[in-house]
Amino acid sequence: MNVYLTDGTEEGFYTAAFYACTDAGSTITSQKNVQLALDACVVETAADAEKCARVKAKLRACDARCLHEFSLLLRRGCAQREEIALAYLRLIVREGRPVRDMLAHPAVLAARENIRKVTGEAHNFTGFLRFMEGEGGIFYAPFEPDNDILTLILPHFMKRFSSQPFVIHDVRRAKAALCNGGECAVVSTEGGVSIPLSEREEYFIGLWKQYYRSVNIEQPPHEKQMTGYMPVRYWKYMPEKKQQCRAPAENRGRLFICFSPCPSACRRKRTCEVPQKTFR
Repeated sequence: MNVYLTDGTEEGFYTAAFYACTDAGSTITSQKNVQLALDACVVETAADAEKCARVKAKLRACDARCLHEFSLLLRRGCAQREEIALAYLRLIVREGRPVRDMLAHPAVLAARENIRKVTGEAHNFTGFLRFMEGEGGIFYAPFEPDNDILTLILPHFMKRFSSQPFVIHDVRRAKAALCNGGECAVVSTEGGVSIPLSEREEYFIGLWKQYYRSVNIEQPPHEKQMTGYMPVRYWKYMPEKKQQCRAPAENRGRLFICFSPCPSACRRKRTCEVPQKTFR
């Protein structure tokens, strides 16, 4: 069995699919450290624009809408995304027509479910993404999505900040979108991003935390209800969720910031044993 190893790009997937469609039992992956079967043979596949165009032309002839579905499917953050996409591609080529309504087929179900997770996360972040004003009037928003949705949410925020410069930083994938007016560019952030907050932003963050504490009910929080409204993975970059906890007895005089809900003992005693960040 051949395992076609790609560079993780859309063009690389279509190039590998050019060979895998005629190679029964083969699969595609972009994970270099994936666990392989004993009889598997890894075939490194370089992206080829010509072969990519030929596969796209074939798919377009079968179903013009499926190219957009593959674009979403290949943004999925799971290691099996190429394998799921290949099974869906093989079914389309075999049937020679749209197959998205064949809900009883496992390949269609897997593709629809993974596409739904990508579009659902993109929709959630249009409401959950938090911007901070940096020096020079640049608005900065870091986030760590499960899927590669940076370019999916850009049109929404380009309309929202039509006349303001802003940066949306995908910390997990080390890339950022730099937008100013109608112009936008996606760049690598391997070297890190440094945008100091403006004095006004620090002041408003303090006001927001004070407001949040004043309207919050002083009792152990109902975490199940809170996570029902907003999953914990969206809390990290929200100022009101960076809870200040009183230090244990051996560390009195120090404040700790917790990016996630405190353990049950912390909720009862208002202490945190394992802080994530320390302020003197």
